[in-house]
Amino acid sequence: MPTASLAAPTPAFITVEGIDGCGKSTQAARIVSALEQAGYDVLALREPGGVVISEKIRALLLDPAHAEMSDTCELLLYAAARAQLVHERIEPALAAGKVVVCDRFIDSTTCYQSFADGIDRASVDAANAIAVGGCRPALTLVFDIDPAIAAERAQARGDAADRMETKGLAFQERVAAGFRAIAKEEPSRVRLIDAARSVEDVFSDVAAELVAAGFSLGGV
Repeated sequence: MPTASLAAPTPAFITVEGIDGCGKSTQAARIVSALEQAGYDVLALREPGGVVISEKIRALLLDPAHAEMSDTCELLLYAAARAQLVHERIEPALAAGKVVVCDRFIDSTTCYQSFADGIDRASVDAANAIAVGGCRPALTLVFDIDPAIAAERAQARGDAADRMETKGLAFQERVAAGFRAIAKEEPSRVRLIDAARSVEDVFSDVAAELVAAGFSLGGV
């Protein structure tokens, strides 16, 4: 790895999105590795979580025991976790010239809480705006996959279902439709990537999007 970090495109904030089981976390790890190998100073984060307060909120949100949680409570808890992460980690990292790669961000809230749960879009947008202010991703990669295939993959891996994953296939289909809608709304920021292929084929498209966004990946 080079001893000096490469200057990152500005702003250097990348988010990865998609339904549960789409493979985004695997791709996020590969993005971080590729950027670090290319010489960038990278901060990898996940949502909800990333800092102590937000991780405690994550435990509440994803615990299947909290089935009684209202949709509004869920929305505001996600916003609270995000606000702390932005304040404590994301904004300082971007100010320091780092590349931030975050596994989920505001688009997840829009898709899960508005498109899937049915909270009106204006309320969700307002909660997101309060949480992040002007801290918005420059590039969002959405890993698009049939929810039935994603569920089969998760089952094959033996993954334990969290509270969001227990909401069923129809719920995940609404989430997937939400991500596709956002990609149409914001084509300059959001890129849909076919996630039904092999990890290597998916990452080939990811790498092409990173290069198009101004990152230098060398031989990756």
